[in-house]
Amino acid sequence: MDTLIVRKIDDLGRIVVPAETRRLFNIHEGDELAITVENSGIVLRKLEATCIFCEGTEDLHEYHGRGVCANCRENLQN
Repeated sequence: MDTLIVRKIDDLGRIVVPAETRRLFNIHEGDELAITVENSGIVLRKLEATCIFCEGTEDLHEYHGRGVCANCRENLQN
């Protein structure tokens, strides 16, 4: 997936992620993106909701602002 899209940074340091890229990666208003530096580049990754204990993504429920999956909820109850 080698696609080059050029965007300018505005006076506040912002860039716009193009609509086609947002659609491709299912990014919506309010989603969180992680910004990391890898080698000599800047990488954006969409953060997915994960269980705070096992990092699972299935059947999450929020507890104090954190996700906990069904398996970990069951383990915590025992």
